[in-house]
Amino acid sequence: MSKKKTYGLGEESGGGRFPAPVLPYLPQNPKSYHPNIGLIGCGGIAQSHLAAYKKAGYRVVALCDINQTQAESRRKEFYPKADIYTDYRAVLERRDIEVVDIATHPAVREAIIRDAIHAGKHILSQKPFVLDLTTGRKLVAAADKAGVRLAVNQNGRWAPHFSYLRQAVAQGIAGDVLGVHFTLHWNHGWIAGTAFDSIKHVLLYDFAIHWFDILNCFMGGRPAKRVFATLAKASSQKAKPPLLGQVLIDYEGAQASMSFDACADFGSLDQTIITGTKATLISQGPNLNQQKVTLQTSAGIASPRLRGAWFPEGFQGTMAELLCAVEEDREPANSARSNLDSLALCFAAVASAENCRPVVPGKATTLAGSQGVAGN
Repeated sequence: MSKKKTYGLGEESGGGRFPAPVLPYLPQNPKSYHPNIGLIGCGGIAQSHLAAYKKAGYRVVALCDINQTQAESRRKEFYPKADIYTDYRAVLERRDIEVVDIATHPAVREAIIRDAIHAGKHILSQKPFVLDLTTGRKLVAAADKAGVRLAVNQNGRWAPHFSYLRQAVAQGIAGDVLGVHFTLHWNHGWIAGTAFDSIKHVLLYDFAIHWFDILNCFMGGRPAKRVFATLAKASSQKAKPPLLGQVLIDYEGAQASMSFDACADFGSLDQTIITGTKATLISQGPNLNQQKVTLQTSAGIASPRLRGAWFPEGFQGTMAELLCAVEEDREPANSARSNLDSLALCFAAVASAENCRPVVPGKATTLAGSQGVAGN
């Protein structure tokens, strides 16, 4: 009896195990484009940015923060030869800097992005990109007019498990996606007493934007019909914002769900399930960095051995994709334009939680009830 190939995954094995497909899930660096980079905003998350860039060999020549001591601390730890600035305009005035990583909070980031566009710099913006969709569209249009690339630091796309799943879906291994379901149990109570404690929708906005964004990738940009979300405070939580949330999203012929239990002291779990017409893809582990991916098809079961972790590979991936896009004269996969669809899902979820009713993505154009402090 002859053996046949199934979905390009390997040979039929009667439902046994087969070698997992080799997919380009790790960050791909540019071949010859190695520009000088300036980092604007040296807060806590900047450590992850700089650690990833140093590991990848990127040239960061300028560090800027209104807190000079903070910028100097980052320089000492990562790039001892970098110049220090407290005014971002001084970074933008440097003609030798072609790319800027803007890692400030959203409330002040819009003006910096706009100035960077006018200065002709290619830009990696921290996530969430903007606080309203209209502003986002204007920035995208301005970048197009100026001929610069504008990308968003949706670093979850290059977390090894998400990146592998993303590549598997894009290459048709799952077939048509019918369902995507995220379940997360962890303790997000560390935000109590921090700046994040003042963000009403920190769970759905600052944290879950990664999951709205990766969902948009898994669905291939397919428009959602409506979003329904709820939030609640756990009886044991010390943080001010609700830390229990759930989201249901309807698509034409498909569905998605997100369950966030952010007050779990025991049994932490992070699980993603993608159901398709050709395969079911599952990623599961105790946290964001420890994940095991399994593919189940008619050929059997496969589990790739993934290398790397969300921190730092995720942060390398976003910058690497921007640099490759500049080198290849194309739009980056993590472009601000594509990220607006992810934000539309996020804003719809926030509006739904506020009003206790389903919301059509795009109808909620602004982020309600948040002061917009950005995280990772």
